[in-house]
Amino acid sequence: MLIMGIDPGIAISGYGLISCENSGCRILEYGVIKTSAGLETPQRLRQIHEGYLSLIERYKPDAVAIEELFFNKNAKTIITVGQARGAALLAAALSNIEVFEYTPLQVKQAVVGYGRADKHQVQQMIKIFFHLDELPKPDDAADALAVAVCHMNSYKLGKILYS
Repeated sequence: MLIMGIDPGIAISGYGLISCENSGCRILEYGVIKTSAGLETPQRLRQIHEGYLSLIERYKPDAVAIEELFFNKNAKTIITVGQARGAALLAAALSNIEVFEYTPLQVKQAVVGYGRADKHQVQQMIKIFFHLDELPKPDDAADALAVAVCHMNSYKLGKILYS
């Protein structure tokens, strides 16, 4: 199974593509889609959308796992992140790929075993899980890999429970 994990953001949107077989999981690619603060929001959303469409066309994932929004006191931030999330969701929907959504708490619980883990702990566990020589950076990409791992764990658990 090939899973694309997404950590949405308007300035930096993280992605991670992992392939999971019976023998384990490996990273195919991870990184970020960056947009310039000097661009108008519609152009930034277009870049995010096109970036995800390009990745989907290249890798043809079986599933997209995306982090849900968390409450933020700054309404402008949550709106722009929500818009970026929508651009990523649209790319998956237009490609007919099933989307799975996970809260930050679920992702941290699945990867670290503790729902209130910090970003460094998530990076550390992703490094260990994938046998990397160094921490995956930036943390937006590490978070996207964590979302993909969360889905992989949920998918495996679902297969066990419903088999």
